[in-house]
Amino acid sequence: MNKTKKLGLKETAFHSLPLGSIKPTGWLRDQLEIQANGLTGYLDEHWEDVGPNNGWLGGDGDSWERGPYYLDGLLPLAFLLEDKRLIEKVTPWIEWTLSSQKEDGSFGPTHMKTVNTEVGEQDWWQDIIMLKVLTQYGEVTKDERIIPFMTNYFSYMKEALEDFPLKDWHEARGADLLLSIHWLYERTGEANLLELAEMVREQTIDWSRIFAKFPYWRKQTDWDHRTHVVNVAMGIKAPAVFYRQTENEWEKKAVYKGIQSLMTYHGQAHGMFSGDEWLSGTHPSQGVELCAVVEYMFSMENLIRILGDGIFGDILEKVAFNALPATISPEWDSHQYDQQVNQVMCHLAKRPWSNGPEANMFGLEPHFGCCTANMHQGWPKFTTNLWMSTNDGGIAAVSYAPCSVKATVAGGQEMELLVKSHYPFREQVSIELKLKEKARFPILLRVPNWCTNMQVSVNNEVFRAEPENGYIRLEREWELNDQIELILPMEVQLEERNNYAVSVNRGPLVYVLPIGEQWVRVQERERFHDWEIYPTSAWRYALLQGMEFQVMKQPIHSQPYQPEHAPIKLVTKGRLLSNWIMEKNSAAEPPKNPKPYKNAPAETLELIPYGCARLRIGEFPFLKDE
Repeated sequence: MNKTKKLGLKETAFHSLPLGSIKPTGWLRDQLEIQANGLTGYLDEHWEDVGPNNGWLGGDGDSWERGPYYLDGLLPLAFLLEDKRLIEKVTPWIEWTLSSQKEDGSFGPTHMKTVNTEVGEQDWWQDIIMLKVLTQYGEVTKDERIIPFMTNYFSYMKEALEDFPLKDWHEARGADLLLSIHWLYERTGEANLLELAEMVREQTIDWSRIFAKFPYWRKQTDWDHRTHVVNVAMGIKAPAVFYRQTENEWEKKAVYKGIQSLMTYHGQAHGMFSGDEWLSGTHPSQGVELCAVVEYMFSMENLIRILGDGIFGDILEKVAFNALPATISPEWDSHQYDQQVNQVMCHLAKRPWSNGPEANMFGLEPHFGCCTANMHQGWPKFTTNLWMSTNDGGIAAVSYAPCSVKATVAGGQEMELLVKSHYPFREQVSIELKLKEKARFPILLRVPNWCTNMQVSVNNEVFRAEPENGYIRLEREWELNDQIELILPMEVQLEERNNYAVSVNRGPLVYVLPIGEQWVRVQERERFHDWEIYPTSAWRYALLQGMEFQVMKQPIHSQPYQPEHAPIKLVTKGRLLSNWIMEKNSAAEPPKNPKPYKNAPAETLELIPYGCARLRIGEFPFLKDE
């Protein structure tokens, strides 16, 4: 029986597996452990905003978004790694939150202690984040207090929204509230939750209409929640979330139109759209905020769950494998607020942004602390969504990063699936099934849009099928230790950018020219320092038309996202230009008519994955070889 549909909420194409069902292995586990040994694992000991005096721990410190933001990444990280130390850090936050619920159902620090005083007495935003934390906690621990707690809160909210409707940040981000309402509704079926969901949808910014007929064609310069880059990154999932309630097909289509428009008018080579702080056009020296990166990933994870289209997996991978690691130091001990595709220097300087002069420095809290608190969800939630269950008792691949998966298939049988790979740094993926007895169920394998000839074999027998919605379907009677082998051939593809420039892609990875880095410490702390980075090598290169790219594979290091340990390189030729200049403390746009220095020879260039380089050129002029 389709329980969700019967209750009045359109069923999703896929279903997320509970937190803890998927465990990272290989390089991905290394990433999470580096994160645990860096900012995520020790931020509360070095940053007062999420320290013991935080309002969500009963103190009189910050009581708005920063504690919940931090927990939204710390909690899944702790349980994915089964890290006792981190779980012990999580527990006081959860216990204080659960014990804070009042008789009327409200919870948390007093709403008078909000950062945004314009909102008035009732600011819903910090509660919305904590609800997402509680859904994860409920899934991984099976804590029986979570459902009654949320039920009581939503009863309170349903009445309070009449007098204190959503506005400002929570009006822009109502879809995140709907995710938690839908989560509870699918577990209780209480009709009043649907009524609340409709109230929230009606009070949320109408992202469906914005994305259906996108009006923001140019770089934005004024404050507006509808063009704020993080709100847009969160809002892109809203039409699909609304669609579950309205079943309006045009809202589902609005998601695709919105993504196309964002990438046409504001797209960047790393898979994100610009925003420093507002949507900022396609210039490769415009920035994009780290909060937007992790929220866009979360939106893609929800879009693939709701709509089941593999294209959202393509976008998710491109952002996760490129934009996310590039804007955080390899040791996870500093980060940027804004990153640039063509990032030739990270220093205290005014740029053509609305953000401050420190926004692209690496540090503890460059420009503003929202990213310091919110950055932690990126890798853990990506891991949690590597695979999803299907409505017919099967399982679907979202990404082929290394992991182990435990899921219930075929109406109740427990299955373990082992994904052995160095993807995206290599083309081969091995998937091993472990079952107690034979069972028939489908396995859906995502076919990346960039892959023209994905090769699939089951127990050494070639399997052929036409993809549908970005997936091929393997349905058969599976046996213990069945083996699926994938080869995803990766070819170098040049993506055309503005001014006849190009970016270089191979598979889900973007390749850049790394610039030598001199890290200069500008503020020393006990552990998490602030840094400027200055170039030590030339960067004004054009790629030569017609030159081939030689693929060089390197050993895969425990931290593959650093220049000296790049797991793969593309070797090609380029020439140093005389007419590519600095402009407003950044690289000017790639020249339309690139001019090499007279008699400058063609030089060998080694391009590395975007995420490996903190200084880089990722969008190149293209030059005819004379």
